[in-house]
Amino acid sequence: MNQESLEHLRHSLAHLLAAAVMELYPDTKRTIGPAIEDGFYYDFAFDKPISEEDLPKIEEKMRELLPTFSSFDREEVSAKQARTTFKGNKYKLELIDEFSKDGQTLTLYRSGSYVDLCRGGHADSLSHIDPQSFKLTKLAGAYWRGNEHNDQLTRIYGLAFPTREELEKHLVMLEQAKKRDHRKLGAELGLFAFSPLVGSGLPLFTPKGTTIRRLLDEFVWSLMKPYGYERVSIPHLAKSDLYKTSGHWDKFADDIFHVSSKKSDDAFVLKPMNCPHHTQIFASEPRSYRDLPLRFSEVTAVYRDENTGQLAGLTRVRSITQDDAHIFCAIESVKDEARGIYEIITTFYKVFGMPLSVRLSVNDPATPEKYLGGTQAWEKAVGTLKELLDEMHVAYELGVGEAAFYGPKIDFMATDAIGRIWQLATIQLDFNQPERFELEYTAQDGTKKRPVMIHRAISGSLERFMAVLIEHYAGAFPFWLAPVQIRLSTVSSDFVPFAKKVMADLSQAGVRVDLDDSDEKVGKKIRASAMMKIPWTIVIGAKEVEGGDFKVNVFGQEEDLVIAQADLLTQAKQPSQFPVS
Repeated sequence: MNQESLEHLRHSLAHLLAAAVMELYPDTKRTIGPAIEDGFYYDFAFDKPISEEDLPKIEEKMRELLPTFSSFDREEVSAKQARTTFKGNKYKLELIDEFSKDGQTLTLYRSGSYVDLCRGGHADSLSHIDPQSFKLTKLAGAYWRGNEHNDQLTRIYGLAFPTREELEKHLVMLEQAKKRDHRKLGAELGLFAFSPLVGSGLPLFTPKGTTIRRLLDEFVWSLMKPYGYERVSIPHLAKSDLYKTSGHWDKFADDIFHVSSKKSDDAFVLKPMNCPHHTQIFASEPRSYRDLPLRFSEVTAVYRDENTGQLAGLTRVRSITQDDAHIFCAIESVKDEARGIYEIITTFYKVFGMPLSVRLSVNDPATPEKYLGGTQAWEKAVGTLKELLDEMHVAYELGVGEAAFYGPKIDFMATDAIGRIWQLATIQLDFNQPERFELEYTAQDGTKKRPVMIHRAISGSLERFMAVLIEHYAGAFPFWLAPVQIRLSTVSSDFVPFAKKVMADLSQAGVRVDLDDSDEKVGKKIRASAMMKIPWTIVIGAKEVEGGDFKVNVFGQEEDLVIAQADLLTQAKQPSQFPVS
């Protein structure tokens, strides 16, 4: 089943859900019910509250009605007819008024005895699908049309797949995901915290969490440096004029944090993006073709005023640390620069064992108001990226409407250990910002030309990537990335001095090591180390003090690793390095 057919199936099941609810709770008011990733939902205004304990009953009613959904019959109606059909439902009436005012044709879809206002996109029939291929999963609160000033509704979520087997596989994955939840593991492993005094969506990273962030930053930099990138640094706020010129002001108006000043008449904002600042570094001095390409790299925070209800651990935050870089180059260099970024991205994700798929995200010609720039600039940008992928023989899917508002992009989807797909890395082409900021360089023939701007992210947001990694590894990071690589556990206080010497030698060699010199029994110490998912645990007792081999308890392995004392530093340092040079 292709993606469009699957979306139609899921949307059709949203109708079936609404039909079941209306039979069981006839005083309920229906609103909208779209298909979403992995399933569907429908928002209702219930006369009396329901709970998740009611979901099996609703699900059973859906299966009872399933044979009656043998078709989705379309009927065009006038606004007056539609209002009669949905009299008493203020939510449907609001939609009817809005759609009829815009001159849209109003359509009803009928399945069995159920009728709904809908613009279409359904399966031909539901009567022959496997009754066990869908499942209702949870309730949630949702504001009508996403506006917190509107009525709060009850949203019922469901999963849906073409077959029962695919649904069961997905449910197993969800169980795995619960165990791997980065919010739970992050707290247990002491990687990050949130504080109500600091604010929602503003994570605080502990020394351990900061170690992982630093290592990821250094790893990306080790891959980028050979390609000629240079580090830059910019402030965390700017005049609003910067973002008005760039075009972000209109596109991100609701997401920008405003900063007030009693000492300046200028309007300032916390930066929602880094790229406009980087254009001003380019513009700070005359540029020649000899200077290009210029590759500015920076790991820095941006700030987005997200709705509180949309915040989720590290995956959706208000303070976003971007692994960001922007390249300014001549049009003739675009393919070479993008090819270099592609090589960095594929090398990076190979290390984490996360297979990549590629999507070419382009503009939707049907909605030109969503994008900056003219048709010619977009055609040139899209054509350039298509040619690059074709020349490199890279298979890709086309994502119409998935482009950034300023240009098309190559998006990389990474598959984690339990089969989930995450959109993380990206290469974005931008002809618009150089034009809007009037950036220029002197070409070889003495004329002035516009550079092309390439946006790129390898890990993307460090917060989100950390969440992905925590869940990918279930908190058991590889040796090179673990915040604590080795724990020394003493049998008794008699062996602490020797353990401290070993610890000092390892630390001097750059190995991250800690010491458990508590009075607990050895077995409990080993279990505590395993709970923290520390890669190596070495017990220090009489045998070790006398020069015997170290017995290393390796997390996740049944057999211990035996290492001669003289070889410990060498063996510990080797996996401590970045996996690629």
